[in-house]
Amino acid sequence: MKYRRLTKEQFEELHQEFINFLATQSITADEWANLKTNKPELAEMELDVFSDLIWEGVLNKAEYLEHISPQHMYLFRLGEDKMHVIALTLKNDVDITTSEGYKWLRENLMDDNVEFLQADKEYTEDKNLDKFKMIEQGAAITKGDLFNYFNKLIN
Repeated sequence: MKYRRLTKEQFEELHQEFINFLATQSITADEWANLKTNKPELAEMELDVFSDLIWEGVLNKAEYLEHISPQHMYLFRLGEDKMHVIALTLKNDVDITTSEGYKWLRENLMDDNVEFLQADKEYTEDKNLDKFKMIEQGAAITKGDLFNYFNKLIN
């Protein structure tokens, strides 16, 4: 398995897609029930293959990631060959994960306690695995509103 298995909730959301996936492999509902009972290791493999397919599709479409912690904000634009990151660091004890802290940041973007950095980062040979690892570390896929806002602000 390349990524990680989808959660029970994710499988429930993707129930129809999973049925279609099984159908492409000529596995009927009865055969699936039989697999789960009599060959659970094969059923597990099917769940893993389906999970990887879903992750691959999601990661291929992802254009922006955000990772926000109390003192840091990392905003990524996921380009074709590399990712561009805008990093914001607070040098005070304001927690930007709270509404008060985020409000302070919006009102004090040019304060000396706010530091901006930007950089480009090359992907390894597996671009989607790079994205996945960032998501596993707490990044979220976004539409890029924050990235674009800060990109205009500092460039």
